[in-house]
Amino acid sequence: MTDFKFHHGGVSVPSLAEAIEWYDRVLGFKVEREFRIAAAKSRTAMLRKGPLRFEIFEVENADPLPADRSHPARDLATHGNKHIAFCVEDLDAFLLEMTERRADVAMVVREPFGTGCFIRDCAGNLIEFVEEDAT
Repeated sequence: MTDFKFHHGGVSVPSLAEAIEWYDRVLGFKVEREFRIAAAKSRTAMLRKGPLRFEIFEVENADPLPADRSHPARDLATHGNKHIAFCVEDLDAFLLEMTERRADVAMVVREPFGTGCFIRDCAGNLIEFVEEDAT
């Protein structure tokens, strides 16, 4: 089988400028490049934080995010892509930082199978952060 590696995740938002500011202020992503995708009628930005990339689309006349898509448990009841997840070393420290940066924490998970949280970006898109088990 051909080898491959992860390149980026992406979300659609109502305001590219607002999303660029949010992803920078809250998560530290910086604009790598901005471009238009004519076929999608989108203004687009590729954001980067170290080796991580995240693509943001502002599409002309896009439908708003359905309300259930911004609630982790309800979102699972609809087929399709769900979210992207990043690792953090210390969930409690991360949650404190997200509070200081005024992030919208949607859910915190502390279960025998793992610990993590979901936050909502400025458009309501879910992003998961998991604390990897050190054992």
